[in-house]
Amino acid sequence: MSFTRKETFARFDEEPDESFYAQPRFVTHIDDEAIARVTELYREFFPANGRILDLMSSWVSHLPEEVSYERVVGIGLNEAELARNPRLDDYVVQNLNENPQLAFADAEFDAAAICVSIQYLTRPVEVLRDVGRCLKEGAPLVITFSNRCFPTKAVRVWQMLDDAGHGELIKEYLKQAGNWEATEFIDCSSHGKKTDPLYAVVARTRE
Repeated sequence: MSFTRKETFARFDEEPDESFYAQPRFVTHIDDEAIARVTELYREFFPANGRILDLMSSWVSHLPEEVSYERVVGIGLNEAELARNPRLDDYVVQNLNENPQLAFADAEFDAAAICVSIQYLTRPVEVLRDVGRCLKEGAPLVITFSNRCFPTKAVRVWQMLDDAGHGELIKEYLKQAGNWEATEFIDCSSHGKKTDPLYAVVARTRE
């Protein structure tokens, strides 16, 4: 699959993302049970007392309440949401579609998360490559997604695929970024229950 064509990452709404996200949304975009599964993934993969990078963050990070971290830094588009997030020690307001380069040192973090937001990235390979630079060798990245999105802001290729296809797409992003390995797709859904589905792609920086 090629990601060089502009139309692959076209969106119905091409107005600046800052305009779309200017109004804070103090809501969650998946239900409580799906959120609990996100938290369980973080509990499993993120090291206690580690330094965590929460990309495309908002007013909640879904980190396990009983676990302490040395530092949690959020990257997002709405400052009011980021300022309310009780788990963030620091935050940066940044549009990753305009500037995919992160203002952090090499190997500064022990883990990273992108929660139900990767479908909005128009330059995902560049973003993921730089996330890998900011993580220690062998550090985990947990990318979660469901079947919900803002359809006017999700990229075209995402909307063309089903859930399994989304997992393969994310794995292809990571492959093209070139600095990830041990990539795993996990179906975290509670099958048979009326809850939001939840899927994850977990990868580690190449050692």
